[in-house]
Amino acid sequence: MTNLLLQQDSDPLYFQHSDFLGLQNDTVFHGFFSRRGGVSRDIFATLNCGPGSGEALSIVQKNRQIVSEIAGCEAKNLLSLHQIHSDQCLVVRESWDIEARLQGDAMVTDVPGLALGVLTADCAPVLFYGRKSDGAPVVGAAHAGWSGALKGVLGTCVEAMLEIGAVPESIRACIGPCIGQKSYEVSEAFAEPFLKEDDGNEAFFMAGQRAGHLQFDLPGYCAAKLGRAGVKNVLIKDLDTYFNEEDFFSYRRAMHRHEKDYGRQISVVMIQE
Repeated sequence: MTNLLLQQDSDPLYFQHSDFLGLQNDTVFHGFFSRRGGVSRDIFATLNCGPGSGEALSIVQKNRQIVSEIAGCEAKNLLSLHQIHSDQCLVVRESWDIEARLQGDAMVTDVPGLALGVLTADCAPVLFYGRKSDGAPVVGAAHAGWSGALKGVLGTCVEAMLEIGAVPESIRACIGPCIGQKSYEVSEAFAEPFLKEDDGNEAFFMAGQRAGHLQFDLPGYCAAKLGRAGVKNVLIKDLDTYFNEEDFFSYRRAMHRHEKDYGRQISVVMIQE
């Protein structure tokens, strides 16, 4: 079951999954934010949170302020990385300046008040929650495009959670809005590294409408990678960023339209103070 939260018409629309945190939803905030409710205009309208986009950083910071207020943290503590489609995961214990972003594609923390943010525009944002043996929460966030997922970013995020004390069986993950299989056409050659990794990955490809092409199931593949990493509780948001233009930015849609740039939505998880 999925909860859809709309603060007000003028406020950001964000999505939560009612089963993600279970009974611990009073200690952790999580939200998959859409493109609605910000101050950006034109192709970035309206909640573009990506400092790597071509939009003025001052506008991006105003949008991130909106998100931080909803999450319940200081704006300086809404963190995101310079994402590089890698398997690199950072253990975060303090904030950094938005103009001095660290490189990587996943973060974990056990520090209250630090909001871990993932920026996406078709790639899968994956939020993690777990507990230590004393019940204290541990959270994580990963940016899983096809490349990062194949390289193992979801597994390294799980490993980092374990390193800072999460009990293995407590870890759960929620895969947020991303490009859906019906919208994700790839070449037959694209599938080769996936099939080389595991013959069973054939299940994440179906015949495309054009000869020599396939349709790739990114969220399904991410769920399988999480399962292989030992995560037994995996949830998927069935929202296609390419198809749903009103709610989400999409890199692929922007490229198909020959647009000069595109916005990024943000997904956030944070231990509340």
